[in-house]
Amino acid sequence: MAVAAERRDDLLDEVASYARGYLERLSERRVGWTASASELHRSLGGPLPEEPSDPRDVILELVKAAEPGLAAYGSGRYFGFVMGGATPGSRAADWLASTWDQCPGLYSVSPAASVVEDIAGVWAAQLLGLPASVSYGFVTGTQMAHFTALAAAGHQLLRNAGWDAEADGLQGAPRLQVMAGAERHVTVDRAVRFLGVGTRNLMAVPADDQGAMRPDALAVALARCDGPTIVCAQAGNINTGSFDPLSEICELAHRSGAWVHIDGAFGLWAAASTGYRRLLDGFEQADSWAVDAHKWLNVPYDCGLVFTAHPEAHRGAMGVNAGYFIRSEKSLERDGVDWNPELSKRARALSVYAAIRELGRTGIADMIERCCSHARLFAELLGNEAGVEILNDVVLNQVLVRFFDDDALTARVVERVQDDGTCWVGGSTWAEKEVMRISVSNWATTEDDVARSVEAIVRAARWLGGS
Repeated sequence: MAVAAERRDDLLDEVASYARGYLERLSERRVGWTASASELHRSLGGPLPEEPSDPRDVILELVKAAEPGLAAYGSGRYFGFVMGGATPGSRAADWLASTWDQCPGLYSVSPAASVVEDIAGVWAAQLLGLPASVSYGFVTGTQMAHFTALAAAGHQLLRNAGWDAEADGLQGAPRLQVMAGAERHVTVDRAVRFLGVGTRNLMAVPADDQGAMRPDALAVALARCDGPTIVCAQAGNINTGSFDPLSEICELAHRSGAWVHIDGAFGLWAAASTGYRRLLDGFEQADSWAVDAHKWLNVPYDCGLVFTAHPEAHRGAMGVNAGYFIRSEKSLERDGVDWNPELSKRARALSVYAAIRELGRTGIADMIERCCSHARLFAELLGNEAGVEILNDVVLNQVLVRFFDDDALTARVVERVQDDGTCWVGGSTWAEKEVMRISVSNWATTEDDVARSVEAIVRAARWLGGS
């Protein structure tokens, strides 16, 4: 046993040493990957292992084989998707989550993990300015947050219509209608599919030129609908960063008896900043909210939260019991399984707890504001270049860039920038045009990172524009 413990400790020391080196190199390493899919399959794959291997060899070979296929999300120059890095405290807490290997599904399984989840959920709700009475659940991300919130919505709306969805399902139930903006995120559609509502029952409400739902169009849609209805609004369009007019949407929807759910995957964190909270005017009137912690709170993947203003509906849709569950009725002993779709899950709330304690309310607000400032700097510097056009109003952390008003050239600039490795940006389609999408959501990004990235983007554009 002593030998096994010594080998375990040596392996952990080696992994910690590699991790320190990886993090130290982040500021200068290439942001994108270099290996192709076929190269990664060759280096990582092979026949199914038949015999045991030394764990040290397994880890060392994994590091060597995987490194060329890694994207440096933690770099201050990763702008490809709305992916935050991980703050030092949240990363360390995530390591502890793996070391402790606790499941917060039931208080009786892990009191510490359960209480940390409880505290972190309350803190997150307070940071976002949500009503004190909201219920919350920790999920993998916004996709499952949508699933959970819309399940709670269906539970309540169908109960109001005299139907028990949990017992009787949706066959024969009153038709459930979902309305969402034309520029909604695809996770809304997917949640509707998962729940069995079906995308034919999802109505796309026209949006304005920045992707925000038009309240006049919503009013018309609601007037034509007389059954149980869910309205999905958006706080932070994935391309432009725009916000739906949430106050008007909540007023219109509630007047019609509809449930309002807000997709705030990254944009909801604007509520933590006094300077950007105005974008969310009226959002607290909604019935449920979805947000990712692994985006703008900068904790490791996978970590999202769902909140509802109707705890009974939330628990009614998600709650589960079994004879072997050890339950407690004590007020401070919370069973996480009642508030999310998973029975087994890792203690992902540890990283949220650590990030909030590490940064505090002011540090989180500063991070949000700093990222938005960097996005405006991107738009200013790139917009001054000949042949470069900024297509969106930069209201938050998203910047849409087009080159030479040409789809093919824009796509080639994106590809060349990715190949260059100085930074990593993504491509997207907006208003039926190819664009470069820059998402600034990493706590580690500096003005120097922006300047270096702009230089690389301009260099690629000039080279292609002159060819």
